[in-house]
Amino acid sequence: MVDLIPGPRLVRPAPGSFAFTPGGLVSGPAELTGAVRRALAVLDLAGAAGGAETAPGAAITVERDEHLAAEAYAVTVTPEAVRIVAGDAAGALYAGQTLRQLLPAAAFRSAAVPGTAWTAPCVHIEDAPRFSWRGAHLDVSRHFLPKREVLRMIDLLAVHKLNRLHLHLADDQGWRVESRAYPLLHEIGSHRARTTTAHFHGEQRFDGTPHGGYHTLADLAEIGAYARARGVTVVPEIDVPGHASAILAAYPHLGADPAASHEVLDRWGISPAILSPLPGTVDFLAAVFAEIVQALGEVPYFHIGGDECVLDDWASSAEITAYRQSLGLDTPAELHARFLRELADVLAGLGCRAVVWDEAFVSGELRADTIVMPWRGMGVGRRAAAAGHDIVATPVFPLYFDYAEAASPEEPVAIGDTVTVADVAAFEPVPPSWTPQEAGRVLGAQFQLWTERIPDGRTLDYRAWPRGCALAQITWSGQAAGFAAALPAHLSRLDAYGVEYRPVEGPRPWQRGGTGDRRHRPGAVPVAEVMRRLEEMTHEADSTRPSLG
Repeated sequence: MVDLIPGPRLVRPAPGSFAFTPGGLVSGPAELTGAVRRALAVLDLAGAAGGAETAPGAAITVERDEHLAAEAYAVTVTPEAVRIVAGDAAGALYAGQTLRQLLPAAAFRSAAVPGTAWTAPCVHIEDAPRFSWRGAHLDVSRHFLPKREVLRMIDLLAVHKLNRLHLHLADDQGWRVESRAYPLLHEIGSHRARTTTAHFHGEQRFDGTPHGGYHTLADLAEIGAYARARGVTVVPEIDVPGHASAILAAYPHLGADPAASHEVLDRWGISPAILSPLPGTVDFLAAVFAEIVQALGEVPYFHIGGDECVLDDWASSAEITAYRQSLGLDTPAELHARFLRELADVLAGLGCRAVVWDEAFVSGELRADTIVMPWRGMGVGRRAAAAGHDIVATPVFPLYFDYAEAASPEEPVAIGDTVTVADVAAFEPVPPSWTPQEAGRVLGAQFQLWTERIPDGRTLDYRAWPRGCALAQITWSGQAAGFAAALPAHLSRLDAYGVEYRPVEGPRPWQRGGTGDRRHRPGAVPVAEVMRRLEEMTHEADSTRPSLG
């Protein structure tokens, strides 16, 4: 039996097995063999001498087939050898990851365990993804996650054939990337004096402990290169014009009221702090965007937020009102859309495609090539697709993994409940009622890890997996068939890797929420009610206003 996650398109088992010898040879084009060796690092495989593309007796032979689609591959395991055919380096990498799953779970350890029989069952597999965008969103703003956690997440995405890391670098609670053009961003905006410990909508209490950190531009360059080598595209996000407390703490003159003072927010929720939409703000952001793009190296997509903006300060500012009227715009919402279009034009000049949350679509006409993430439900996603925008499915239910997996006080504190593994596995990114034209606009889907209640890497593991395994299944394979049966074997791989995932039967004793503010409050924020309200908000004239407070 072959238990693979995500499940391949075609699997033909055959009698027998192939035994690998650590240190064996891999032959083929260097770009492809390098990807296979990276996936099977525990075997310490070697490339052919002198970079030769053929080597007699090679354990694995890798061939390029230009007729295969991007990321597609085929693997044939016989008792004599393994043959991989791939269309590109990503396909070769995924072939290697499939071979890794065919091996004993010890293949997911960092070093070979003595005495392991490195055998893989004979099989022929043909595989290709359903969607081009298979991702994870990681918020490093609310709680800073250091570089080691980001690199580890990239490795785990590659294991699951997920290929986008949406990195949320700035929010009210912290700015998380170095800027040489505007150094106060990381010198002031990267830390806060304390952090709230209150439950959602609970009485405010604080821990009294400073919190902060940021990634240097060199870190960002390393993250970008590391991700590319593992088939992952980093999608940076600088969320504007709202969620701007950290920016304005550093540069208050960029606010709608330049005389106002700001602090990096020490509580969760939304601040009315908003950037000015005037040309000086666009110039400021253009410089920062350019720094990030240059550091990452290749940035085909750049997220600019556009969500949860309180536009009251724009409406009350005489200068901003005069500027809006000079542009022939009737409302602050139209100015919001215009501001985001300007930023999208800036990004286009840097070779990037803009990505926004769905409020940006509702507020007005976006640049035509802007990608929309409908977090408030697939209804607004359909409207964006019908208007000609590519979309990436990101609905709160079931793809916000800051929601608890059970309505139980034994869960660690979460914003609300529940989003289960089964909920994720049952999600269809392309609802059957959509027209072919609308369906063709769906690039894929991603899960969201907002970190208000994810303070460290252990909690990150707990929230991400195995729900992330289910997201990998539906975005790669296109359906959940076989997922539940394959999951137990896959969890043994995650055990070997050292992932502190949430067991299907519930948290381990040391993963439980404990008491007080660390304990989950079941039913306090039911996700079904949240989704109902969010859907309503997408039809309101003041759609940019924060939905949940």
